[in-house]
Amino acid sequence: MRPDWFYTPDDQLCQVIDTQTLWGETICRVWLPGTDTILRVTASRLRPLPEAGLATADYIAYLAAAARVADALTRDILLAPLDASVIPLPHQIRALSRAVSGDRVRYLLADEVGLGKTIEAGLIMRELKLRGLVRRTLVIAPKGLVTQWVAEMRTHFGEEFRLLIPSDFSFYRRIARDENLWQSHPQVICPLDSVKPLDRRRGWSREQVAEYNRERFEELVSAGWDLIIVDEAHRLGGSTEQVARYKLGLGLAEAAPYLLLLTATPHKGKTDHFRRLMSLLDAQAFPDEESVSKERVRPYVIRTEKRCAIDADGKPLFKPRRTELASVLWEDRHREQRLLYQAVSDYVREGYNQALREKRSYIGFLLLLMQRLVASSTRAIRTALERRLEVLEIPEEQLSLFPELSDEDWAEMDGQEQMETLLGVRLRALKNERAEVKLLLETAKRSESRASDAKAEALLDWIYRLQAEEGDPNLKVLVFTEFVPTQEMLHEFLTERGFEVVCLNGSLDMEDRIRVQDAFAREARILISTEAGGEGLNLQFCHVVINYDIPWNPMRLEQRIGRVDRIGQTHPVRAVNLVLRGSVEHRVLEVLEEKLAVIFEELGIDKT
Repeated sequence: MRPDWFYTPDDQLCQVIDTQTLWGETICRVWLPGTDTILRVTASRLRPLPEAGLATADYIAYLAAAARVADALTRDILLAPLDASVIPLPHQIRALSRAVSGDRVRYLLADEVGLGKTIEAGLIMRELKLRGLVRRTLVIAPKGLVTQWVAEMRTHFGEEFRLLIPSDFSFYRRIARDENLWQSHPQVICPLDSVKPLDRRRGWSREQVAEYNRERFEELVSAGWDLIIVDEAHRLGGSTEQVARYKLGLGLAEAAPYLLLLTATPHKGKTDHFRRLMSLLDAQAFPDEESVSKERVRPYVIRTEKRCAIDADGKPLFKPRRTELASVLWEDRHREQRLLYQAVSDYVREGYNQALREKRSYIGFLLLLMQRLVASSTRAIRTALERRLEVLEIPEEQLSLFPELSDEDWAEMDGQEQMETLLGVRLRALKNERAEVKLLLETAKRSESRASDAKAEALLDWIYRLQAEEGDPNLKVLVFTEFVPTQEMLHEFLTERGFEVVCLNGSLDMEDRIRVQDAFAREARILISTEAGGEGLNLQFCHVVINYDIPWNPMRLEQRIGRVDRIGQTHPVRAVNLVLRGSVEHRVLEVLEEKLAVIFEELGIDKT
């Protein structure tokens, strides 16, 4: 049967878009223009238009709608923007146009933070649905973003998505008869980490792991999706081809003909990671690291830079941005802090070498973290040393195993998460470690009691300097730190000097987060946030960011500044990176610059 117009058994006008013959019976996929839905109907139940008799009002309406769609498709007119409640920006229209310009809709949507990749994905989905190419859509997103996806799809596109949480499947099975719960709704959203496959789990049998993978992963990828959208898709690149998130990516890549990978930061400076991500779009085009180049990557990437984005009137969407490096020096009054840094560095160096000899890599993680903590603040290293000493006082038979963490899991953690993980585990001591930690703790307490941290004083100087340069004594400043103890110290330090300060970190629930953001929008002048606290923030009313600690991952640095560098920002954005001279932070900066150079070479993005 050729694609043509018919009536369904209940007298609705439809167009046949696909046919399949199974066991001698022909099944048609038909599109109903009146309700914009796609159904499966046996061919024998469809009636040709001549049999329909005289035209009815519904017939004329349906025929007119179908004619408009057919005419639009022949003229390459985009249907989704006419249908959406949101008015797309020019770069979003370009992204939609390019995505549907060919038969192969498999792209990396890599617009910078704040340019509306969710809107672009929604437009592409609607366009494919209106053209009769998509019925079943799956959205995979980080846990903290799934409800936002549900709301935006409903608000902007009138699309209803079912939020499925695998941990609730036992409840779902009581009300749904579907053997495969992923097939219970045509449009589904679920959290990314809830569906990645397991190799093993401590205390589980092989059968338990197999059942877990069957229900969460295998049934998911075999549920018959037309389109799959993955938000924060850089997480699928993994640290190796063996890690769970990459295996999830491979399964999703083969589970649907159409695939959209959304991320503002697709490249973190490592070619192997970026190659794995690109291979999900086209495994043949990216078989090895040598295949990765700007020219090879370009056809698969849809990206708009903030400084190139314009509004409907052709005016720039974003103000200019200025980033500065501020080198912090130890003065004579910081002698105790400098001695503490040197002592911790010696402890780390000796302990790290011992950990390598004894093949105890997790102790190496802890020691490297100590180096970052002492560069952050005396409060941070003092807190860590106190917690480590508590563990060292515990009898050895009560010590616990290190949690099962892959390099991927470790790299995904921010500084505070790493601190909580390592210091929350009772790890066996290195030789003479208890005595060394006691001495370091005494030094930290002495340093903390005698003078303020050098970086804290530099932060204060920069706040006053920026107030003068911006001509605003009530200037709002967003400060990022890696660690909660440093956050607490800075809150006390700035409050004592007359500033109204609020704090955000991962321990706050949604109600408290909203309260803090409202306070910063009104009376508070300084918001101090950790990495976890900054997720999902939209702070266009502030235009100054100070990175008190530098993250190891260049993607995180960009995401921090993106909290204020967004559509609606009315001032040029200022970003200041504080770096303690002669500390591990200088090495962090070197690593960041090396990674940014690789990103430019392979993706063409220049963030140096």
